[in-house]
Amino acid sequence: MGATLAKLAVPLAPLLPRLELDAEGAALLDGAADAAQGVERLAAARRMPEAMRLIAHALPKREAVWWACMCARAVPDPALPPPDRAALEAAERWVRRPDEASRRAAEAAAQQTRFRSPEAWAAMGAFWSGGSMAPPGQPAVPPAEHLTGVAVAGSVVLSAVRLRPERQDARFERFLASARDIAAGGAGRIPPEEG
Repeated sequence: MGATLAKLAVPLAPLLPRLELDAEGAALLDGAADAAQGVERLAAARRMPEAMRLIAHALPKREAVWWACMCARAVPDPALPPPDRAALEAAERWVRRPDEASRRAAEAAAQQTRFRSPEAWAAMGAFWSGGSMAPPGQPAVPPAEHLTGVAVAGSVVLSAVRLRPERQDARFERFLASARDIAAGGAGRIPPEEG
């Protein structure tokens, strides 16, 4: 599994503190060769929120933000406020061109939201990917290494429960398939949910 999911075949031990697992969850991951195997174990045990969190922290930051965007697009909200739509577009622009201007634009777009949507958190994941959190021209304040994963995990879980929370299990399956595709070098696109 790890060879086909190359972008998840990263050491698991450094990620464990970020996962906030209970004893049962930690036991499931005991002896896992890498994050890819950890994701598969959590998914097999139906511990999907933890599997999503592990994916969010294990994928490279650019791929993780893209995954959050794909999950948000998979569960469209017809009443999505324009600032949240703009945040999603800014996050996707950063993925396509991960430069400082795009990173700052993602933060500016996220700041226009109320931070209640998956789109807002995808944009914050882009902003927290590197650089400085301080305003331009101020001494650099680099974001903590785990912040993109935190934002992406939050974005993905918000997507899973958007509008029809009873669909979260099926959505998690679709999100997992997307993450596997991204980890194997694909685009991870998910057809938008209907009705």
